[in-house]
Amino acid sequence: MMNMKISTAFVGVLLLLFTACHPIKKPTVTIQTEMGNIVVELYPNQAPYTVYNFLKYVDENRYKDASFYRTVTLDNQPGDSIKIEVIQGGLYDDNSPQALPPINHETTKKTGIKHLDGTISMARNKPGTATSEFFICIGDQPALDYGGKRNPDGQGFAAFGRVIKGMDVVNKIHKAPSKGQMLTPPIKILGMHGNREHLLKVFENWAPEKK
Repeated sequence: MMNMKISTAFVGVLLLLFTACHPIKKPTVTIQTEMGNIVVELYPNQAPYTVYNFLKYVDENRYKDASFYRTVTLDNQPGDSIKIEVIQGGLYDDNSPQALPPINHETTKKTGIKHLDGTISMARNKPGTATSEFFICIGDQPALDYGGKRNPDGQGFAAFGRVIKGMDVVNKIHKAPSKGQMLTPPIKILGMHGNREHLLKVFENWAPEKK
């Protein structure tokens, strides 16, 4: 029995060492908009399902008709006691023919990626419904983390990367003309491309389990 415990612990240590020595490389994606470029760095080791999903949209050019269409400011949330500041983009239509199936919900408790200034995260309804829509935080937004009060279910949102260049563009979009929370007009996303010829190669030794 003692040998079995030692063996299991030893295997666990080996797996941890292997993961540390062979991490999935961090990809970057450039989001080209009418107002300028935003470069995001993604964290596949912490949030593999969410990053894989986002890269699949980018790699397969599914965001070709996307836009930033929503800005949430301190002044346009009269019905919310917990206020946040973000811009949201994507395909807008949940029934878009470009949309992929919903993905597993990776909480900030699991990933350790907090909703700080410049964090990119997935929009959702109930947990496990995220598809193509994403948002970028303006300022730190702890209410969007696991246990935060913005969403009644307390599960928070699935953060998966951060802006490393172009926060000035994010802030310009955030301050663009809007009616309520909807940008008027939406800011077109002209294209997205990554720092690898085939973005999904970062997952060549990993594949997501089906829900």
